[in-house]
Amino acid sequence: MSNKEKGSKAERELYQMFIENGYRAVRVAGSGMAENTSCDLIAGKKGKKFSIEVKSSKKPAKYIDKKQIEEFLIFSEIFGLKPIVAVRFNRHGWFFLKPKHLEDSGKFWKISLDKARKKGKRFGQMFG
Repeated sequence: MSNKEKGSKAERELYQMFIENGYRAVRVAGSGMAENTSCDLIAGKKGKKFSIEVKSSKKPAKYIDKKQIEEFLIFSEIFGLKPIVAVRFNRHGWFFLKPKHLEDSGKFWKISLDKARKKGKRFGQMFG
């Protein structure tokens, strides 16, 4: 399975979680592939609106290009959406973090499993 297929699978999985929990959600077509597609999902329900950048990793850390996060934050601000980075670590499940909790590793922002456990929230904690 290619990285693109893995990413799409993670997006579909998270999309379904939102639907099952009473949210309305849309996957953003071309996310990560085309310009001006600066998030993977948009989800909301009364009084709550989120833009979500979705990542998955089989390793204990995930790195994200700084430009990608910058564009994600700009997109979120323009639309008045709360930005959330969702990361699924294999065998550990989903964690949801505010972008301010990403670690600066030079060229990239980093999400470690340890940091996700400390600062991240589970689905029900973040969106319940």
